Amino acid sequence: MSKYSIRELERLSGIKAHTIRIWEKRYNVIEPSRTDTNIRYYSDEDLKKLLNIAILNRKGMRISDIANMKEKELAKKVMEFSYNSRDVESQIEQMVIAMVDLDESKFNQLLNTAIMHDGFEKAIINIIFPFFEKIGILWQTNSINPAQEHFVSNLFRQKLMVAIDNLMIPDKEGAKKFVLFLPENEFHELGLLFYNYLIKKAGHSVIYLGTSVPVEDLEMTVKKIKPDYLFTAITAALDGEELEKYIKDLSIKFESQKVFVAGMKMYHNSFSLPENVEQVNSPFEFSQELNRI
Repeated sequence: MSKYSIRELERLSGIKAHTIRIWEKRYNVIEPSRTDTNIRYYSDEDLKKLLNIAILNRKGMRISDIANMKEKELAKKVMEFSYNSRDVESQIEQMVIAMVDLDESKFNQLLNTAIMHDGFEKAIINIIFPFFEKIGILWQTNSINPAQEHFVSNLFRQKLMVAIDNLMIPDKEGAKKFVLFLPENEFHELGLLFYNYLIKKAGHSVIYLGTSVPVEDLEMTVKKIKPDYLFTAITAALDGEELEKYIKDLSIKFESQKVFVAGMKMYHNSFSLPENVEQVNSPFEFSQELNRI
């Protein structure tokens, strides 16, 4: 069983911590446990219930009415909203619940419904990317069981691989060559796979090297195939000065290529990027860049 602080519940549900405490006291919607040192914490069941309450409350239901609902009634009402509405937050929160429960059927149903309504690309950008941002909160605070993260990552990876395999678009005239890779000790490849999909769909050629690629192997590949662009994503492997040094080394070693860099660690960088390195802030932004290439 995972343990969550009230601040983690706040970030995951969007409900302020002081509101959660009021709901606890006044309506007894959830009841925290306490450690031996009297620190409050919440369980998977508390998280799931609060996410469900958040969905119904956003839909206009009063908390006093929600508090009187039985567990099965609450879950049923929430599922009706999740499958029949275009409320992105509700869909994401239901995916979090499916992850906590390791419920493959529910997760696939939610994902397939989103893809059916919005199309593959929009579903990924509007729902899956924000979902994994929420998962990142849990991962960084050690509140998520690695099995849960691997569970949803592998389900989504399967969808991405099928989508990439089904792209029957030949390289366009004047197609550019991209080499996609992750730095050593970087294994979060879902974002990189989606950018692989976008590049291939745009009619360009992709050499996909995958996770944890040593710079020496990258140098050998570049020397052999002479690509126009390199693309990497940095989510967990590098921080601070290490990150800056890695980016500068890429710039120097591959001065003849343009290097695109995506990933969470780049959002908070405070150093200037070399001239041949460009930060990618979103798939939408990168799709526009592909249109100009």
